[in-house]
Amino acid sequence: MNQFFFTPEAEAELAESFAWYESRSPGLGAEFIRAVEAAVTSAAHSPSQYQAWRRSARRVLLRKFPFALFYTVSDSGIVVFACFHGRRDPTILINRQ
Repeated sequence: MNQFFFTPEAEAELAESFAWYESRSPGLGAEFIRAVEAAVTSAAHSPSQYQAWRRSARRVLLRKFPFALFYTVSDSGIVVFACFHGRRDPTILINRQ
């Protein structure tokens, strides 16, 4: 299994989303984080199974939440560069990878 890393931008998006869900219902933020962990673990086991996005980037959808994790695969592992809500325009991410 590949190791995985989050960029500072992805970490900030995760923290913001966690806080939003937790403010709506105690425990929902933790459920969101578990969905992120499950998606990242799955991508780390088989990184090429998820949808190609642009150039070398891929995306994995979260279960139960309208988010996708965008990542690249490097020699050191999986690099998650965005945790993005499904209603946002993903072309904003073009310069991030």
